[in-house]
Amino acid sequence: MSAPIALTCGEPAGIGPEIAVEAWKRREHSRPFFWIGDPDHLPAHTQITLLSDPAEAADAAHFPVLKHPFPGAATPGLPDPRNAPAVIDVIARAVELVQSGQASAICTAPIHKKALQDGADFAYPGHTEYLAALAGTQRVVMMLAAPELRVVPATIHIPLADVPSALTADLLEQTIRITHAAMIRDFGLAKPRLAVAGLNPHGGEGGAMGREEITMITPLLDRLRAEGLALTGPLSADTMFHPSARAGYDAAICMYHDQALIPIKTIDFAGGVNVTLGLPFVRTSPDHGTAFDIAGQGRADPTSLVAALDMAAEMADARG
Repeated sequence: MSAPIALTCGEPAGIGPEIAVEAWKRREHSRPFFWIGDPDHLPAHTQITLLSDPAEAADAAHFPVLKHPFPGAATPGLPDPRNAPAVIDVIARAVELVQSGQASAICTAPIHKKALQDGADFAYPGHTEYLAALAGTQRVVMMLAAPELRVVPATIHIPLADVPSALTADLLEQTIRITHAAMIRDFGLAKPRLAVAGLNPHGGEGGAMGREEITMITPLLDRLRAEGLALTGPLSADTMFHPSARAGYDAAICMYHDQALIPIKTIDFAGGVNVTLGLPFVRTSPDHGTAFDIAGQGRADPTSLVAALDMAAEMADARG
């Protein structure tokens, strides 16, 4: 039997603990997973099975927990700085487990970056960069995935005004190559089809609305096509995401954050999954944050976490 999935606790004051329990209730025939965190942070009256070994998760009668003590309580909506180092340590522990083969993949519950910076001087912009550092990987790529669409932004959390200068040929080439390799290794596609958006409206309209498509994007795509990559583009982003257009590709490479995330969140707001491509192990995450405003109220929707756990299992199977 394949190893279970390691689910990190994330920020204890957010919705992570409650959606983890709800996801376990909905697991049906999904691959077993276990939660790494402090049992005292789970919703009241949660029945748990304390594990001494991750392999025991497959036979757990109740919510399976690999205990990781925290110094502070979990007050919904109010992160405790004392807990920040333990939140970080749980992520590192999950990486150790997947690297040792005790877990088949990692699924991460949302963290709160400011809480980690305030409580532990966290030096990374987020999960993705920290996981890359733990894995010794220099370049990784963020993908947002749902059954109807997969998107990859070449540039992510930077001001829109900075995108043209940040979007270099080297960055775009690495993004395309990492995505292409991951579609083969993690999604089982022998010859993935990638659609590449232009940067400017209407793909630059022949240079009338910008020249990045002419000077950088098209020459790069032509060179990669000559190597055998199945690429289309640069395409006008406003015509890439309707149903018949999506049928022509397996993933879309976009030039900036909103160009990628607006279509996928419109198509499947609750079921989107954040996937990190290029790591030596599988990592997924629900595509939402800590939701402090509703934490502890029983209103949090576990749909994205369930989808993230299912996708982690599918990707781990594709890797063999």
